Amino acid sequence: MDLKAISELIADDMQAVNQTILSNLKSDVVLINQIGAYIVNSGGKRLRPQIVLLAAQACGYKGQGHIDLAAIIEFIHTATLLHDDVVDGSDLRRNQETANAVWGNEASVLVGDFLYSRSFEMMVSVGQMRVMDVLSHATNRIAEGEVLQLLNCNNPETTEADYMEVIKRKTATLFEAGARLGGVITDASPEQEKAMADYGLHLGIAFQLVDDSLDYNSSNEDIGKNIGDDLAEGKPTLPLLQAMKVGSETQRKKLQEIIEKGGLDEIDFVMETIRTTDAIVYTENMARQEAQKAKAALEAIPPSPYRDALAALADFSVARTS
Repeated sequence: MDLKAISELIADDMQAVNQTILSNLKSDVVLINQIGAYIVNSGGKRLRPQIVLLAAQACGYKGQGHIDLAAIIEFIHTATLLHDDVVDGSDLRRNQETANAVWGNEASVLVGDFLYSRSFEMMVSVGQMRVMDVLSHATNRIAEGEVLQLLNCNNPETTEADYMEVIKRKTATLFEAGARLGGVITDASPEQEKAMADYGLHLGIAFQLVDDSLDYNSSNEDIGKNIGDDLAEGKPTLPLLQAMKVGSETQRKKLQEIIEKGGLDEIDFVMETIRTTDAIVYTENMARQEAQKAKAALEAIPPSPYRDALAALADFSVARTS
């Protein structure tokens, strides 16, 4: 099943999600409308809301509650993007200027706060305490992941385990929550709910591993952001950690100095070291292993086109170039 077939499978649901997003973005504060619409309509993959929709359908859901949940997940994701870009000082995302580059850091942070608070208003309207439990825990974990990542910045002593803990919390947690909610709203068995959560967790890890690989193995046009952004921010992601681990003593020491300093002055050396140490291959192999774990988790879910679509998204997460 390709992405077009997946889109067709949930086309009506996604249209309803987009309408829900637009209607809940409305505020009598004009700047909130402007920035919210700018980032929500900036060409994102909508992967997280798709997972909510597909997970609910795969578990046999027949109602309309998954529409609101998919919109809530997208709002939370969008809020994290607004905050991330401010923390990272990013000026390009999805091949367009970031909101903070257009309107400034203060406005971006505050609109991110609005999206968080609006998402919690929407959670309350769903009327299920279990939904509140899952999503409040997820947003807390995401915040913890952001702080852990901040602590790792410019720290060449960061380990692979440290890095994996960050991406589990910062990225995979929202995938995990979105997939889990598909089981929650259908009152699925504990085994099926856990299977969905495991699927989302491993999919999210795979997705972030590929993202971090692309930062050193693509072009600006492909990934929609500046190449080497992670390096410029002093983030020791897996390609860099692996290059330090298997590179020569000279390469390791120089990479340590570069991480401590940050910036892109030595980008050519970094790219060459990552290439010669096969650090991208290592990262991509780990991503494929995580995608396989995601697909294996789906074996606890009854066969259906929706389960097939979830498996296809796992394949897509590691095959993509942007």
